[in-house]
Amino acid sequence: MFNIGDKIVYPMHGAGVIEGIEEKEILGEKRKYYIMKMPIGDMKVMIPVDNVEEIGIREIINNEELEKVLTILQGDKTKMPQNWNRRYRVNMERIKSGDIFEIAAVVRNLMLRDAEKGLSTGERKMLNSAKQMLISEIVLVSDVDQEETERLIDDAVNSA
Repeated sequence: MFNIGDKIVYPMHGAGVIEGIEEKEILGEKRKYYIMKMPIGDMKVMIPVDNVEEIGIREIINNEELEKVLTILQGDKTKMPQNWNRRYRVNMERIKSGDIFEIAAVVRNLMLRDAEKGLSTGERKMLNSAKQMLISEIVLVSDVDQEETERLIDDAVNSA
């Protein structure tokens, strides 16, 4: 169970801070919800307390793991299927895992591919949402603002 003030990651949405735990009645059913405030877009998300494990909610990474993320971003592109449809599915599975290291690899691969050949509209959207997930977690780990974090990611990938 998480507490108010905990920094957590909601897979496919990004990282945020638990601002409250409230009981709400939705569709005639009373449940407890974490109220999570996300640093990007000033959005609030309600997460059912009893679905946390099923959803894959986890604590944010620490500084050591942040170094590993930056190392992954600086790495070489991994071999991906040539067919964009297969590549999209592989990348989507990696993002859905909620694993920040997998998300970092997707961001790196798509940014490098974009620089080489450009991206389809679907892959560009995927890159933008994966990058936002990465930024939201790094912002909470490092206490650096969104623009600086985006620059950090871009610099890491471009130094590869």
